[in-house]
Amino acid sequence: MPRRSRTRRLLAAMTAGALIVPAVAACSNGSGGGPGTVKIGLLVSLSGVYKVLGEELRDGFQLYLDTHGGKLGGRQVELVVADEGAGGDAAVPLAEKLIKQDRVQVLTGIVSSATYQVLTPKVQEAKVTMIGANGRPAVDSVQGVWATSFITQQFGSSIAKYIKDQVDGPVWAMAADYAAGQALMKGFTDAFSQVGGQLANPDHKPTMTPAKDMKNFLPYLAGIKASGAKAVYCFYAGDQAVDFVKQYHQSDAADLPLYSAAALTEGTLLTAEGDAATGIRTNAYYASNLDNEANRRFVAEWDKKHPGVTPDSYLVQSYDVAKVLDLGLAAAGNDLSYEAINRALGSLGKIDSPRGEWQFSEKTHTPVQKWYMREVRKDGRALSNVVIQDLATIGD
Repeated sequence: MPRRSRTRRLLAAMTAGALIVPAVAACSNGSGGGPGTVKIGLLVSLSGVYKVLGEELRDGFQLYLDTHGGKLGGRQVELVVADEGAGGDAAVPLAEKLIKQDRVQVLTGIVSSATYQVLTPKVQEAKVTMIGANGRPAVDSVQGVWATSFITQQFGSSIAKYIKDQVDGPVWAMAADYAAGQALMKGFTDAFSQVGGQLANPDHKPTMTPAKDMKNFLPYLAGIKASGAKAVYCFYAGDQAVDFVKQYHQSDAADLPLYSAAALTEGTLLTAEGDAATGIRTNAYYASNLDNEANRRFVAEWDKKHPGVTPDSYLVQSYDVAKVLDLGLAAAGNDLSYEAINRALGSLGKIDSPRGEWQFSEKTHTPVQKWYMREVRKDGRALSNVVIQDLATIGD
């Protein structure tokens, strides 16, 4: 079902690399927004293989703004949106424009781990607070750098024991060969070996597939059954997730249990995957059926704007960026300096979120949060990622 958010209609007409969303009546000059405003840069993938993820992050942030009068911390928001594309070095010019020309006070979004890596030293030097809304890699310094999502390796490490307990035999591991895929597989293989698990791959190392222009997974799936593997653990996101799930369902490995991180079956990807995704188990810190007041309110707000579209982790991650900014900017008061914003973020304590309560780790500036195991099942007429078991609270 097409989404009708105001921001998306504006973006459909975008021909340049960035767009200022008119969340306030008047623009500002100089550093940051004008009196009573705050200027925020939203850098997300709006083209390429991870376009779907970027749109989710954008829409989650916008949902919070739409339901809070377009304000954060009592200030009107001037939102500058830019296309991260495939991320990494290619995203640097647009990020630098947001920082140096648009003079944003906070930078958020960031789909790609590679983008996060190259931008971290730049935002620290420029003294612009960055709050990532998607997976964050390990970084040398967390000064002024936050994330409302996770450290990428946590997806792999938090599922390892569960798979070992469920699977009687070796597991075949495979992922896209880029920063996030590499980090996630390291998290999984390290934790899996610690609990006595073994890989079925010929060299006992995960099979890494091309990260770009990769659409045919069947050659990589052909030898899995013959390897003696009793299950498959993988990581794919965006358009590749859809291709992988459909081809896995057609392959000789289809009768082996398939485990993955949440990205494989999130949101509109699950709709595109259809029945081929049934039975896939993924770990995450959010599912739309979580029973808490914040989630019931969030799901209802989302459904008003996007009827029939199930909310997912990406939306919550970016919705929570807006929430912590709302709380943090309010705590900072009239002082929106780099130091004041980061001091306020560090003192927020527990955040009441659709995923359940979480708080920033002092060590990593990422959430300490509960993780869940989910399974793709029919929930009424639609497929959904249904929580079937609690895993653990990790992140510190």
